[in-house]
Amino acid sequence: MTNHWIDIKNSDCILIMGSNAAENHPISFKWVTKAKEKGAKLIHIDPRFTRTSAKADIYAPIRSGTDIAFLGGLIKYILDHKLYFKEYVVNYTNASFIVNKKFGFKDGVFTGFDPKTHKYDKSYWKFELDKNGNPKKDPSLSHKRCVFQLLKKYYQRYTLEKVAEATGMPKDAILKIYKTYAATGKPDKSGTIMYAMGWTQHTVGVQNIRAMAIIQLLLGNIGVAGGGVNALRGESNVQGSTDHCLLYHILPGYLKTPKASQPTLKDYNKKYTPVAHDPKSANWWQNYPKYSASLIKSMYMEDDPNKAYKWLPKLDDGQNESFLVIFDEMLRGKYKGFFAWGQNPAVGLANSNKAREALSKLDWMVVVNIFDNETASFWKGPGVDPYQVKTEVFFLPCAVSVEKEGSITNSGRWMQWRYRAAKPLGDSRPDGDIICDLFKRIKQLYQNEGGVYPDPVVKLSSEKWVNEKGEYDPHKVAKIINGYFLKDVKVKGKTFKAGTLVPSFAYLQADGSTCSGNWLYCGSYTEKGNMAARRDKTQSKEQAKIGLFPKWSWCWPVNRRILYNRASVDLRGKPYAPQKPVIIWNGSKWIGDVPDGGWKPGTKYAFIMRKYGHGQIFGPGRADGPFPEYYEPLESPVKQHPFSKQLHNPLALTFKSKLEKLSFNNPKYPIVCTTYRVTEHWQTGVMTRWQPWLLETEPQLFVEMNPELAKEKGIKNGELVIVENERGRLKAVAIVTSRLRPFKIMGKIVHQVGLPWHYGWVHPKNGGDAANLLTPSVGDPNTGIPETKAFMVNVRKI
Repeated sequence: MTNHWIDIKNSDCILIMGSNAAENHPISFKWVTKAKEKGAKLIHIDPRFTRTSAKADIYAPIRSGTDIAFLGGLIKYILDHKLYFKEYVVNYTNASFIVNKKFGFKDGVFTGFDPKTHKYDKSYWKFELDKNGNPKKDPSLSHKRCVFQLLKKYYQRYTLEKVAEATGMPKDAILKIYKTYAATGKPDKSGTIMYAMGWTQHTVGVQNIRAMAIIQLLLGNIGVAGGGVNALRGESNVQGSTDHCLLYHILPGYLKTPKASQPTLKDYNKKYTPVAHDPKSANWWQNYPKYSASLIKSMYMEDDPNKAYKWLPKLDDGQNESFLVIFDEMLRGKYKGFFAWGQNPAVGLANSNKAREALSKLDWMVVVNIFDNETASFWKGPGVDPYQVKTEVFFLPCAVSVEKEGSITNSGRWMQWRYRAAKPLGDSRPDGDIICDLFKRIKQLYQNEGGVYPDPVVKLSSEKWVNEKGEYDPHKVAKIINGYFLKDVKVKGKTFKAGTLVPSFAYLQADGSTCSGNWLYCGSYTEKGNMAARRDKTQSKEQAKIGLFPKWSWCWPVNRRILYNRASVDLRGKPYAPQKPVIIWNGSKWIGDVPDGGWKPGTKYAFIMRKYGHGQIFGPGRADGPFPEYYEPLESPVKQHPFSKQLHNPLALTFKSKLEKLSFNNPKYPIVCTTYRVTEHWQTGVMTRWQPWLLETEPQLFVEMNPELAKEKGIKNGELVIVENERGRLKAVAIVTSRLRPFKIMGKIVHQVGLPWHYGWVHPKNGGDAANLLTPSVGDPNTGIPETKAFMVNVRKI
């Protein structure tokens, strides 16, 4: 989230799309309700009419996978009716930047596309630079190759009629939503977007979010109270785990994973440290060498970071190790072992039959969890002969959240400390203790017996993670993440002794004199104490206007609650919305939130994390294009769409094996299907499917369908049916409901059904199996996230 939960109450218009927040993120919906009480409009767009829809001022149905068609139409509407916030667009976005002459777009494909490699040469999308190496600009926004004019030309195809054809949404509903949301493009108004997996789990997932970011930049809704692009995280600590490198291509603090082609720390830093020539560009990533050296020192405290860099794991150039890829390689026998730690991929991963087959190719697997699950017991699952499975499975019972101490970071980037409420039961142990004990034994083996490459293991400063009893110490780890001075140094005119906690990432150094396990969290645990443990509601009168509560917990970075907040004021420091100011320049200093850089007004560009200092309407860094283009899901009910000749994302992540079976325009599988959550169950159901009172409310897998489809298929409410496609088949209870409705797509009627994805065969008996048995293992080219929200099935009565 660029903003945070409480800030939702400051919005004048809330668009919830790709989410059923009222049921699945109820804490967020408290603040939606607060906004509505003050007159805000709530818009909900979803294939189903849900509890969120019931609270909405405007609800509109949409066929799964067609979000960019709708959002592209909204961009066109804003531009055609001149509803953008021009001062904001000129000063704070790259709308005025001029793109080089090689850029173009035809028939759904951008220039620079190589049909053999299915990759783009991004040099075709670069900006024209002046003699100083800065992008050429036209503040009048009239140059034919400036981003603004290219955007207008690009989305002219996205007419109201074509949007309706693709999405199945009625034209009057589309127009009403466009008018309502575009009204937030005024200086004193703000609109926010709340989204979840309904947007991300597509082969165009990243571009869905990019499209909304463009809308928010055009309307001046980034950096302001009640604005932002706000992801609703599905678990309590998804934000924290991502910050600390849950994904293969990043290190903690969103540093890049080193490549084999970067053999030295100097090579690595040079590759990822941007150079800006405009004095008004803060270019905050110029500090990259300080953050990378401090990260390495947090791991190898006794060694020079230039030496220790070589011990970091490195990817080959072009190597993809996202989850879908890992399981494809596992299926091919590349891996001997696998740790399934706090996860259940036999249920949660797309194309579950493929995932389960891949698990059978291992020599060993360690499952760390609180209950038995489909991953731990895949070898005795439906249709599996245990004698044909070579994988040896070890199950380690771990403590639940209330049995361990540590921090969690919520969707709004608030790091909050929680304490242990009870001791772990039986032989279960906290994850930290399991990790420390496991690593201690591995380290001893390397020390005693040697190995092919022992140094990365034996030199790791793991002794810093534990207390005097050898037990995992969350406070010690939190302090390492914050960072220490490792030598007596003088920085910014201040003297610090070795062992002193670093007060802020502004004091981190590139010479090995500081450590920090995550530069973004520097300042979270200082000599003043554990900032995440604070529970002080004190706030200034300016902060009280928008509900900042800066002394309650801690927020990265540097306790800033709203990112890019310099864009909430004009070039003199005056808030665009004085009734809900984020920051204010009082003539000598900023007050309100922690400013996104403390410079005087107008001296630095607002978007300090970008090389050129501006919000990116034109985003030349994405794998599949600088503007979001509408592509159909890889499984689709239509043979063409209204916007171009390129039906699917040409860069979508796909695989080749006997288990990759796509149902494209197959008459055997004419029904669109999507997956979603219910309030009573959580993720793959490992925690909730063992609770009798939750099973009483949601006992088994069901499939929702509209009455017209049910009549066509001869299915009655409550009957058992088969949902199937080329990848698998499921038994489910039919719920016949008008919450779903048929769509008219490109002149033909298309039905959509929905499945919750929490169930599996282990427990309860006859509860059903994974909805992901039906989803395809195809993914977004930027992240690898699977397309589980739009695929094709058939439904038939048993």
